[in-house]
Amino acid sequence: MNGASAHHRVVVIGGGNGGISVAARLRNAGVDDIAIVEPREEHLYKPLFSHVAGGTAPGSITVRPQRDVMPKGVEWIQDAVASVQPDSDAVVLEGGDRLTYDQLIVCPGIQLDWDRVPGLVEAMQTPAAASHYELELAKKASSLLRDLKEGTVVFTQPDGPASCAGAAQKPMYQACDYWRATGVLDALRVIMVVPTPTVFLEPFDRELERKIAEYGIELRTRSVLLRVDAAGQEVVLGGPNGPEHVHYDVLNVEPPQSAPDWLKASSLAVPGVSGGFVEVDPRTLRHPRFANVWALGDAAATTNSKCGGALRKQTWVVSKNVKRALRGKEPSARYDGYAVCPFTVSRSTVVWAEFDDQGRQKPTIPFYKRMYRESRLSWVFDRHVLPWVYWHLILTGRV
Repeated sequence: MNGASAHHRVVVIGGGNGGISVAARLRNAGVDDIAIVEPREEHLYKPLFSHVAGGTAPGSITVRPQRDVMPKGVEWIQDAVASVQPDSDAVVLEGGDRLTYDQLIVCPGIQLDWDRVPGLVEAMQTPAAASHYELELAKKASSLLRDLKEGTVVFTQPDGPASCAGAAQKPMYQACDYWRATGVLDALRVIMVVPTPTVFLEPFDRELERKIAEYGIELRTRSVLLRVDAAGQEVVLGGPNGPEHVHYDVLNVEPPQSAPDWLKASSLAVPGVSGGFVEVDPRTLRHPRFANVWALGDAAATTNSKCGGALRKQTWVVSKNVKRALRGKEPSARYDGYAVCPFTVSRSTVVWAEFDDQGRQKPTIPFYKRMYRESRLSWVFDRHVLPWVYWHLILTGRV
């Protein structure tokens, strides 16, 4: 009933990877009276979207009913958040209901800001543009890249915070491998636009640069997508040498991103900083001004690179610390800044980039320093093993 009020020991905002996993970990640890606020009816495994766009995975395997992944004993509140009121320990929902909490975990993910680039919304509605950041657009990208035989293809990564920003490159490498195998790569001009000084991070640049040279890709560093002329199929790129106008036959975009609007408007956001992400201690993941509020994943203003791979350690830290907080104890678990980006540099190999929040290598297997090299085994793990681990172990709070 609209306008109703309810109280829970733990309220989790967001039913994606982070929300489901942290709630499952808390339930496994014996914490009860947990509620997850999530409006969507479908749960998506987004790391496979780049495989969908690259033609190495069907879109159907990335989706399951949200109800099927909800941890047992956790209440699912199928509504969206309208506002958060941490001074009164309350969350107001769009449907009018009000939730109060002992502990709040904020992990709603990130918002795709398509309208921040003039002409981008219109471009996505044309036959020549797509993205692998939404499932239907990833399916569209797959057919566009597969059917292209000649012309210019532009792939772009946005400036500023983004979820697994390096994923902008993944469909590109898979497409180039396919075009080479089908004999059309030489008839194509492939441009990759990144805002960073190098293609990614220093420990992994050499491997990626080798593939870029192998495929003949034109790399634009310190560059961004400024605007799109959807009707004329032209993009304007901003870089060190000024604006560059490029006609495209296919455009694949990673859109600009920020925190959800309701989060930007809340007192949880970092004061005076754009983006609207939740202020947290980067190690304990606790809010410095509201001691019963925690955040993780893309919506948290952590120091690490935003990516799904960071969540495994973050959910472990938050679940441990929230359990202690419920007992009146101080947090003890600490997040080490770990992040990972598996670059699918062909249709059968991956460069496995693991790093910390200082950009240094941080391999899961410390003695195996060559994990970052191009590998067929890493591709098998990324494409086939990790999806099984996600559905059966990560979402159940077991790893």
